[in-house]
Amino acid sequence: MIGSIAAVLTTFAFLPQVIKVIKTKDTESIALGMYLMQVVGITLWLFHGLVIDDLPLIMANSISLILSGIILCYKLKYK
Repeated sequence: MIGSIAAVLTTFAFLPQVIKVIKTKDTESIALGMYLMQVVGITLWLFHGLVIDDLPLIMANSISLILSGIILCYKLKYK
């Protein structure tokens, strides 16, 4: 139960930032290096989940990758 709650919270922690970035298109205060490393790290976790066939790991990291990827795309587009 605790792990499920932690997965939901850390996965959807990106959502408020995604909403703000989409609405304002303001990415000035977002560090490009941090989001590059975040997206690469999440991609590796997703790959790991696929290799070990762990559905919760795959689902959580797929959603995290989409959300953090949106932020990274906006950062690159509006920098």
